[in-house]
Amino acid sequence: MMKKHLVMAVVPFLAMGCGDDLVDADGDGIADGVREPNTVTVVTPATPKGTVSGQVLGTDLRPLSEVTVEMTIGSSAEAVTATTDAKGNFTYTNVPGGAEVLLTISKAGYATLRAGATVPTSAGNVPINNGNASFGAITLARLDGTLNFLVVTPQGRPAAGARATLEATPAGSIRSGDASSSMVNSVVVEGIANDQGLVSFTGIPSASELARLTRSGSNPEYRLWVSPMDSNADGIPETGGYVSTYTAAEVVSNSTTRLISLPYSRPQNVPLSIESSNVASLRGAAADMHPLRNLVRPGEPIHLFFNQPIQPGSLFVRMTGEDAGELLPVTTSVANGGYSATINPGGSIADGQEYNIDLRAVSSEGGSMYARTGFFFTGDASTVRQMSIVAARYQERSLVGSEAASQLNSNEEVFLSFNHPIVRPSNVTGHVYAHVNWDIGGPMPGVIGDYPGELNNPTGFLLSPEEPTAPVQTRNPAELPVFDIVESGYTTRWKFTYIGTNVIPSTSFGGLEMVVKFSDLPLRSINGTYENYMGQPLTEDLSVTGLVQQPAPVSSPAP
Repeated sequence: MMKKHLVMAVVPFLAMGCGDDLVDADGDGIADGVREPNTVTVVTPATPKGTVSGQVLGTDLRPLSEVTVEMTIGSSAEAVTATTDAKGNFTYTNVPGGAEVLLTISKAGYATLRAGATVPTSAGNVPINNGNASFGAITLARLDGTLNFLVVTPQGRPAAGARATLEATPAGSIRSGDASSSMVNSVVVEGIANDQGLVSFTGIPSASELARLTRSGSNPEYRLWVSPMDSNADGIPETGGYVSTYTAAEVVSNSTTRLISLPYSRPQNVPLSIESSNVASLRGAAADMHPLRNLVRPGEPIHLFFNQPIQPGSLFVRMTGEDAGELLPVTTSVANGGYSATINPGGSIADGQEYNIDLRAVSSEGGSMYARTGFFFTGDASTVRQMSIVAARYQERSLVGSEAASQLNSNEEVFLSFNHPIVRPSNVTGHVYAHVNWDIGGPMPGVIGDYPGELNNPTGFLLSPEEPTAPVQTRNPAELPVFDIVESGYTTRWKFTYIGTNVIPSTSFGGLEMVVKFSDLPLRSINGTYENYMGQPLTEDLSVTGLVQQPAPVSSPAP
């Protein structure tokens, strides 16, 4: 008997191990014919099966029948469909364990909800075919609401044709925490404003319907987008876009039509300004006076970029040379819907000089005016500037016809003009001095160098900037500038006051040499030099021969 029992116990075991005659046709995870399963006779399924289930309700928590539930398993392109019963229930069986499923839940007149979950692969101690992905109670909102908005332009006119989008969130909920890993539950509708600017959104959850979803732990709200308007299809929006959010509770308490005032196409509540330009002195808050940020190559236009569009006919530009004495011709053009403009000096400008510019423009969005006076320099930053003194003159102050009016007298001012604007940086120690190659005094007549200001004397005439703000005076009253200009700190005009016991007669003006001793500066630091507008240092002496007399101003006849 012992031997027989041993045989009877081993045979089924061996047969099972070989896979013969033992099947699991009903898919319950237990070999057919086994009445009392144990750890030896239970067949563990290689791919256990499970179920997917849930119940669909309205926001009033009443069951919804005839709801279509489509399920997609994994990456399958084929969806299987179920329909809720009278109690709102649905169930899918034989769903592979571990599969990711996507449900699309829809019913005419209700929001569509999409949710995903993973079917469990085990239950209890071992994998068996009873894993369930329960979506619990699924709530759908009815789409019987209407929400109206009145959209107007920044100028207060109906924004006819404005395109808007409204999103209602959430439009449903899943009240189970053990299945859903993701959920899409918004209703999005679009609308276009009519001739009166009215946009009416229909087929959305009403505010009261949406507000009831608060109990699901969400924050029900409507979110509105209005797109920028480009009525003439030129690629330049006339208005900016608009975005706002309204809670469901807020709309329940105030269901009136809401007024939407579109903003201008650029940020407003700020005045018109120039945001960018290759002439940085013309910019608004970002104005920069450094010459290299105000450098225009000959033949290159001046570019202006505004923070809002300007009225094309409002751009008014004037330009002068360094002394603001004469208007120079320019042409202007406005582009990109008024957001940009160019000023073309053409042949009015020469290389290596400073010019003044005065402009004004009026915004087409609100009417604010921008007026600015600036300056610019001409040249190419890659070019080395060879410096020179191109002219010397003095302003005669003596009575016309007198002997003193035909000579350079002590205390009269001599003006030297450089070929390019220069500056004495604030960190420079000491000043540059000018000397004349003339016997202007001293103990030894005929000797040049024994008197301050003479060439070869260590002391000269202090040279100081005389940046012009008006033309050279030739009459009384003095000439006025074309417009009041802004000083750049750089200038071609410098002066010294002649001091000497000997006068210099006009007959000697043609051969009079004047030397500026840049080489005598105490170079105590690498930055301790005068420099031109390109930042290039001046370390060599410069001279000019010939002095031009500027006659004393004459009185203008009374008008």
